[in-house]
Amino acid sequence: MRLGFIGTGQISKAVILGILKSKIKYSKIFISKRSPKISKLLSKKSKKIIIYDNNQKILDSSDWIFLALTPKVGNEIIKKLIFKKKHLIISFISTIKMKDLKKLIRVKAKIVRAIPLPPISLKKGPVPIFPPNRKVKEFFNKLGNTIEINRENLSLNFWATSSMMAPFYEILQCLSSWLVQKGVKKYNSQKYITSLFLALAEGANEKSNDLKKLVKESQTPKGLNEQSLKELKKLGFYNSLNKTTGIILKRLKKTK
Repeated sequence: MRLGFIGTGQISKAVILGILKSKIKYSKIFISKRSPKISKLLSKKSKKIIIYDNNQKILDSSDWIFLALTPKVGNEIIKKLIFKKKHLIISFISTIKMKDLKKLIRVKAKIVRAIPLPPISLKKGPVPIFPPNRKVKEFFNKLGNTIEINRENLSLNFWATSSMMAPFYEILQCLSSWLVQKGVKKYNSQKYITSLFLALAEGANEKSNDLKKLVKESQTPKGLNEQSLKELKKLGFYNSLNKTTGIILKRLKKTK
């Protein structure tokens, strides 16, 4: 299997690093030269990774094509490329819907939209895909946890919640900085906060756990967690969270 990546940004980098750590069988990975720093770094990781400065050459050399471009660049570049029916095309582009992808690609190849996030480099995290596809599911199950979605409109909800990555890191940064202001060394504060949230997330990810139940069980009457939760609710923190996700969803529904 020969894999080709059109666009070599952070998501392509994360997916490729995950592939290198996985049991996925491939003969070559072709990447574009568009981001020289990232492409050079990746090419040093394996002799099977080849850099091409011509996107069409990547297509002609590959069986699977990963579209990892910004929406604006995607609309400009994809329509200039010549795809083949044999290609399995996987789009990471958040705001170009399936009907528009088909118009840009112009051949009846199999197309799947996927939502990988940076932790895929560690072979961790969910990867929603639309429409369901057995081969793509098996591929991403070796890099994380594939979630198959039957309706594209439903998949947009996953795209919207994936926008919470930066806000999540900001929460970690905010709490870590607070500890530093109180006299804790930066290394210790960051290690504590990231370890705490990692442990909480891993515990919540257990199949037997229910999030609503965890919220209840993590509080004791008049305890610190109960007070923190009440204060944040009073400030409208969680309502703002859902409101923001809704705003992102509206953007996804309006744009290509």
